[in-house]
This record gives sequence, structure tokens and C-alpha cells, in this order.
Amino acid sequence: MGKKVTGKKAGSSASKTLRSKSTAKSTKTSSGSALSQRKAPKKTSSAKAASAASKTLRDGRTSKASKSAAGSTLSQREKGKKKR
Repeated sequence: MGKKVTGKKAGSSASKTLRSKSTAKSTKTSSGSALSQRKAPKKTSSAKAASAASKTLRDGRTSKASKSAAGSTLSQREKGKKKR
């Protein structure tokens, strides 16, 4: 079970990212995941959200706010076996 929650700063960044009209779909996916885990320690990020967060972090055009939210999403991904 995940015990991490999205911090206040990352939650604010996620909200800002979701309100932006110019944000990519994958960035909004990871931001939505981070925001949904704001006060929910039992929730973990889905594989889809973690993949979107990884893509967001690798993109050089992404804002600092989006990267903050993506980092939070990725840190809340439950570690497990990879599907092959």
C-alpha cells in the first residue's frame, strides 16, 4: 500500500496544470492523478498515470509546475513486478 500523499505545493502545481489550456493530455493525466492523491494515503498511481508522468518529466517543454505534479505522481507508483 502507498503511504505517500501529494504535498501542498505539488497539489497546487497539479491544479494549475489542469486549468491551463495549453497543457498536453499526458501532462493533465499525471496532474489529475497527483491531485486525486492529495489527501488519500491509500491511493497509488496507475500504470497509465505513471507512464504519462514519466513522459512529462522527459519533455523539455514542460513547465516547472507540471514537472512538480508529475514527480509526485511517479513517486506514488507502487513498486511491483513488470508485465512482460
